[in-house]
This record gives sequence, C-alpha cells and structure tokens, in this order.
Amino acid sequence: MDATPNYYSSSSSGKSLSSPPSPPTTHSTSRRRGRSYNSRRRRPHLLNGKFFRRRIFGYLLLLPLLFLSAVITFVGPLSAMLFPNPLPGSIYRSHEIFQNLLTDIQSDTSSGIQLSDVWRQKMKLTEQKPCPTTSHQYLETGIPDQYLVVEANGGLNQQRSSICNAVAVAGLLNATLLIPLFNFHNVWRDSSEFADIYDEDHFIATLKEYVNVVRELPNELMENYNFSISNIPNFRVPAWASANYYLKQVYPVLKEQRIVRIAPFANRLSPNLPPHIQYLRCVANYEALRFSNSIITVAKMLVNRMTVDSSNSGGNYVSIHLRFEEDMVAFSCCVYDGGKSEQLEMDKIRQKDWGDKFKRKDYIIDPVRNRINGRCPMTPLEVGMMLRGMGFANTTPIYLASGKIYEADKNVAPLRKMFPLLHTKELLSTPEELASFKNYSSRMAALDYIVCFFSEVFVTTQGGNFPHFLMGHRKFHYGHAKTIMPDKRKLVVLLHNTTISWDEFKKEMQVMLAESDHKGVAIPNIKKITRKNSLYLNPFPECQCLKKPKLFEEEY
Repeated sequence: MDATPNYYSSSSSGKSLSSPPSPPTTHSTSRRRGRSYNSRRRRPHLLNGKFFRRRIFGYLLLLPLLFLSAVITFVGPLSAMLFPNPLPGSIYRSHEIFQNLLTDIQSDTSSGIQLSDVWRQKMKLTEQKPCPTTSHQYLETGIPDQYLVVEANGGLNQQRSSICNAVAVAGLLNATLLIPLFNFHNVWRDSSEFADIYDEDHFIATLKEYVNVVRELPNELMENYNFSISNIPNFRVPAWASANYYLKQVYPVLKEQRIVRIAPFANRLSPNLPPHIQYLRCVANYEALRFSNSIITVAKMLVNRMTVDSSNSGGNYVSIHLRFEEDMVAFSCCVYDGGKSEQLEMDKIRQKDWGDKFKRKDYIIDPVRNRINGRCPMTPLEVGMMLRGMGFANTTPIYLASGKIYEADKNVAPLRKMFPLLHTKELLSTPEELASFKNYSSRMAALDYIVCFFSEVFVTTQGGNFPHFLMGHRKFHYGHAKTIMPDKRKLVVLLHNTTISWDEFKKEMQVMLAESDHKGVAIPNIKKITRKNSLYLNPFPECQCLKKPKLFEEEY
C-alpha cells in the first residue's frame, strides 16, 4: 500500500527515470502499476489533442476575418489595376452631361452676347509696305516657251492651295502655267473642273503681269504626246520641296523638254519662299481666285435669306464649320456613343475609302489618345453646349456649314434644341435651286465658304483647309474677323465630368471665349513661315502690301 504513493511521488517529482529501480513486487501489483502508469502517460496526450482541436477551431473562425481584411486591403488597388478609372477626357460622355444639364440650359435666360457688339478687340495693322518685285532673277532669258502642268488634288481648299503653289512655281521657273487640272478623288467624288468653281477669265487677267496662264497647250508641243496630257512624263516632286529644289532639279528638265507635269501637286512646295515668289501666292489667293458666277449667284441668295432670317439680330448670324461627316468620323478613328454597331460601320467606311491603310502594322489606332489630344471631330451637341456656355442666347441665328452629317437626325437634334434658328444651305433653298450642286462636294463647299465669310462670328471645330483659308480670307478683307477656336483638350475634360454644374461649365466657356478672342486678333511675330502659320491663315505681314481689296459684295 505504501508503494503506490511513493511511485506517484517519484513520478510527479520527475525523478523516476534517475532513481534506483524499485524492489520486486507481485504480479498483480505490477499489472495495477502498469495500468496506472499507462493511464497517467496517456492523459497529457489526450489533453494536448483537445487543445489542438480547439486551436484549429479558432483558426477556422479567424480565417473569414482575415479574408475580409485582405479583401478590404487589396481588392481596391487590384481592381484599380485590372479596371483602371478612365483618364479625364478619354470617353465620349457629352450626351450624358447634356441630359443632366438640359433643364438648366433651357431655363438660362441670362443676357446673351449681342451679335452687333462682338468686336471688342481689333487687329492693329502696321503701315503698308511696298510689294516686292517679281523679276526672274535666277533664270536666263530669251528661252522658248516652257509649260508647267499640275494636277490639284483633294477637296475645295486643298485644291486652292495647289493652285496658289502652282502660280508660285510657274513664276519661280519662268514657265507658262496651264489652267490647273483637278484630280478626281474617291472620297470627295467631285468631277468639277477649274471653270466650274473659279472665274477663269478673272484668274488669267489678274495674273497676266506676273505669270502667263493658258487654257490649252500648243498643238506642236502636244503632238509629241499624242495630244494626251496623261502621256506627258510625270515629275515626282517630294513633299514641301524648296525653291532651290525646283531650280536645281526641275528647271533643267523643263529647259530640255519645254514641259513638266507634276501630279499630284498638293503640298509640293515649301511654305518658305523668296519674298518675290511668296508674293505670287498672295496675289493668287486674295486677288486672282474668285468663284464662278454660278456659285456666286446661289451663294448671294443664301446670304440674303440668312440675313433676312436674322433680322432680329440686325441681320447678323453665327456660322459653324462642322466636320462631323461620315468620312471624317471614320478617318479620325474616334469612338462616340454608337456602341459596337458604330465601330463596325466606321471600319467598313475606312476599308472602302482608304483600303488597308488603317490595317498596317505601323498604323496605331488609339481613340483614347485622340480624344484626350483634342483630335476628335466635335459633335453638334458639343458645339451647341459650348456656344450656349459662352453666352450666345437660344435666339442666335446659326448657319451650319457641313457635308452630310453622320446620323444627322440623331446628332443635330440636341443642337436644334439649344438653337432653334438653325439653318443649312439645304434648308435655305429649294431642291431645284441646288440641283446643279448636289453631286459636287467642292461646289457645295464653295457655297458654305461664301455664307461663312459674311457671318458676324465664325466657329471652327476641327481645323483643316476650309477654316484655314476662310480665317485668313476674313482677316485679309475685314482686318479683324471674329473667329471662335475651341480649346478642345480642355473641352473634352470638362465634358467628361458628369457631375459638373451648368454655372461651372459656363465660367469655363467664357474664359475659353476670351482666350479665343485674343488669339484671333493677334498678329503673330513670324520669324519662319511653316504650314501652321502660312499666309493662307495669317496673311499679314506677307500679303499686307497688296492694294486694299474690294469686299465680296463689290466683287461679286
């Protein structure tokens, strides 16, 4: 009986393994001891198992909490990486913002801009200087007649640029210029000839003292080419070729063959030329090129009707050059609100009009970057919001100069809501009056050009040759014609913000208008003429020596 307590004592004290062996005992006692020892040895294991199970259970309870914590900690940044917020201005949201602000726009009756008082700033012109002489100082004299043949390509004003450049090259090379030929293009699809758009007699007579211009080439020369201009070898001139290139490369061929043909001719002459040759561009653009009588007659009718419909604003109106035609939208590669069907339609148009140009590996289509950089054509809705924000009342008469607008019914409707007095050449005339113009894009563009010329305010939305030439023409004749040039980079950011208020948007538009006014009347200090500041856009000071021109009313 004493052995058991001693055993437990030695076991509990941890000394049983190091103490001397116990004396022998009976068998029954050994079994009892064995059972007692084993049971004691198992108990800690049982206790440890329960503890382990409790710990696992605790971990299992903790895991959901850890998971939720991880979600809160990492899902935000992860979703931002996988689904980043769009960059400001990268998505077309103008239609959403218009719906948000429509009530405020329609109820805005604050005093608007008075069209009779838009000339707050005027262009200050310096004293008129004498024009340079146009002597052929680089070339020998007494040589037989030499002829220059050019094929002008593109739309109305790209062809105009080619014509002015052809006059300059003819003067530089001392060559007789054949009335420029017009190249038919699959996009513009206009088969008009020079006399269909411009007054040939006036063109020839005005240039007579500078450059000789003829309607036909002499038979004795054309015999060598089987009386076909297309048989005349074509001289490939690089883009933006210098005056020196023409003198060194083209003139020797002209001297030997008596005739040079250059096709296509657009952008084949540098903006920088000797002053006496640059002057020929001025004469050609601002004096020699006058629209044909058929165009002038219809254009004057449109201007008169536009003026009558603008009687409440003193006969003044705003003109907008809108580049939201189907081909322009396709070419820009921009995305609007038409979804997948719009993208498929634009792909078909690009394939039809420009072949595989947009499928080349080196051609990058980036609608997001295009929109952020302000390269997307403005929609009628965006133009309307901009003008209303600038302060033009909904009673302002608007003339919309454009080709066939993409999905016109849908896209023009918001603009008409903001400006009910909206007119186009089609609305101001009958189908019979436009019948001879209908299938000729350049003639239709010429009508728009003249109506825009007489507007009190001209709005350009996309750049290009049309506003380029018109802005220069208005500056040259009026001295300070008001033009609104949107800051499209700023505009797309504002029209990306779906929470913007109408008052906030108006403030930004009025700042934009002030900045545009300042740019419009400033005469740039041009040290070197480039494509962006050519005399077609900024006629001063290069063309300032010309005599004060008559206005279109007197000319036409």
